[in-house]
Amino acid sequence: MKALAYFGTRDIRFTYLIDPKIEDERDAIVRVTACAICGSDLHIYHGHGFSQDTGFCVGHEAVGGVVEAGRGVRQLKPGQRVMVSAAVGCGQCPACLAGVVNRCVTGSGSCYGLSAKLQGSQAEYLRVPAADFNARAIPEGLSDEQALMLTDAQATAWFGARNGDIGPGSTVAVVGLGPIGLMGVESAFVMGASRVFAIDRVPERRALAASLGATVLDADDPKTLAAQLAEATQGCMADCVLEAVGHEATISLALRLAGRRATVSVIGVAQDKMVNFPMWRAFNMGLTLRIGTCSVPEEWPALVPLVQSGRLHPERFISHRLSLSEGARAYELFDKREDGALKMVLKPGK
Repeated sequence: MKALAYFGTRDIRFTYLIDPKIEDERDAIVRVTACAICGSDLHIYHGHGFSQDTGFCVGHEAVGGVVEAGRGVRQLKPGQRVMVSAAVGCGQCPACLAGVVNRCVTGSGSCYGLSAKLQGSQAEYLRVPAADFNARAIPEGLSDEQALMLTDAQATAWFGARNGDIGPGSTVAVVGLGPIGLMGVESAFVMGASRVFAIDRVPERRALAASLGATVLDADDPKTLAAQLAEATQGCMADCVLEAVGHEATISLALRLAGRRATVSVIGVAQDKMVNFPMWRAFNMGLTLRIGTCSVPEEWPALVPLVQSGRLHPERFISHRLSLSEGARAYELFDKREDGALKMVLKPGK
């Protein structure tokens, strides 16, 4: 099959890889009709990945059609349109059955496309382990592109907003306006936020946040940003800060923007192994800090009806629709934030 594979720093190639096969009776093989590049894929692209492997297929966001199912698969049949959770689990332990993949007691919790252990989804075909749990038939009323956003990006944004304790009347600040940050802006309003302040260095992304109803703060200096928020909130600052970048500087900024007894929710995939934490300020302000990765299946019960009813529109953040063969160019555009690159969708066979 043709796929995108990682061969080193900024070296993503459209190449031939071995076709996936059924390895366990609970596996299914999915023909990918659309996949997407996630911001965390850029960590691999930059050479700061999650393993030392090379030559493996990248990506963890995909939708497609089942072409083969193992004899142990009960819920899915060939021909069904499915969305594939970015994070996978055993599908049998109590944690997985509750939808919490990242607490899988068997140690089977993983993510596609981080190493050769579980090949990625930016390919023509994808092997889905424990398919009855790790893939779902696309619900009626959802387009393929909406379902694709539910495989990770929108689920992560919603998870981050939930972790931020957003409720009716909340004042929210979002640091980082990539696709997940922008989905976080929309999610905050759906959860009842009265005001959302949006922060990013890219003017086009700030403009998109403003179109969603957010108030844009556009200074580069953290002190100035904090002063702007203080002025806009009469010194109260934010009840919730959603950090969607994952760098020490942006986490530090998020903590600075939080008001008394506020919650800071960090969902950016952090590459800094250590962060200088302002313990005294956090203690004095009574801050709550939550950080971690999303368990995608846990978020689907809430998200599917919100997208079906038009409350959330994750597909609006797709900026490019390209052929899988243009994957290397898509990574370069996304990395450099050129040509309005935001959410890059790739389609095999286009």
